[in-house]
Amino acid sequence: MLTPKYPVSDTITALRNTARTVTAVPAQADDHTPATPAPAPAAAPKKAPSAIQLTPGSTLALIGGSTAVVLIVGAVLVSMLLAVAITGVSVAICALIVRSLINHNH
Repeated sequence: MLTPKYPVSDTITALRNTARTVTAVPAQADDHTPATPAPAPAAAPKKAPSAIQLTPGSTLALIGGSTAVVLIVGAVLVSMLLAVAITGVSVAICALIVRSLINHNH
């Protein structure tokens, strides 16, 4: 149930078929060349599909994953903006306090 099932390779099937069909041709008496079997034609390799096929389940997973990524990136960016805003406000308050202390001494 949990073991993977691999498809049969096309090259192994082609080799098995050529081994069964190729037979030696007997040499003729007047022919001095040795008999050689004709080479079998090579099987054409199958091309991979050019388009990605999405099932309804994989489409929902893709939409859910991309939504999660957008929400996480948005939360990080908002928190960084909030950190910059808080830092700016605190620096402004510190500047007002220092200015008030300097003006109070004069």
